[in-house]
Parts: sequence; C-alpha cells; structure tokens
Amino acid sequence: MSRRAAIQHIDFEQWAQLAQHDPHAFEQLRHRLLDAYITRSSSAHQDRLRRLQWRIDRLREQASNPMSACVQISNLMWDTFDQLGKAYKNPDILQPEKSPEVGKSAAVLPFKSR
Repeated sequence: MSRRAAIQHIDFEQWAQLAQHDPHAFEQLRHRLLDAYITRSSSAHQDRLRRLQWRIDRLREQASNPMSACVQISNLMWDTFDQLGKAYKNPDILQPEKSPEVGKSAAVLPFKSR
C-alpha cells in the first residue's frame, strides 16, 4: 500500500473516538503512523522530517491547549511557506553569509612539551 493510500484509510471518526476515550493509545498510534511514514521516506529526507516532527511535538507539549497548539503549528507552516516564497524570488538568500573572519590568518602559538 502506498503512503497516499495508507493516509486515505485513516478514519477520522475512529481516531477522534480513540483520542477522546484513550488518549494514550491515540498518541501511541499517532507516533507509530508518523514514524512509519518517515521511515518509508527517502533517506535524504528522513533526518529533516524527524527534526520537523520533533519541533511540532515540542510545540504541542508547550501549548496550553489543543487549539493553541494548532495555531502555533499553523504559524510554523505559514512562516516556512513565506521563507520558501522569498527563496523562490531571491535564491541568493539561501547562500550562507561568510563570516568576517574567513580568510584571515592567525598566529599559531607553540606549546611547551611536558
């Protein structure tokens, strides 16, 4: 079954009931599904997806309620979308700035042997 097909088989009502009646089981299932999706992703994307999921999980933990978490995650998404639009319009902003120290020489100090 493809990732898209697996996601289409999620029954919202069933998940909502599980979240309401057994939040711990809901979180375990949610974690397993997310982990399976990330694991099936290309190895080039897995690290970034895991870091993003970690960030989302921290936002959810720190939020005072589920609606606050939803708003914070939505803001994260829109901020990222805005950055993507800026990078599309000006690809040079993706280049890391060179430190002013790059290219300067320094004196090497000798240390005495013991």
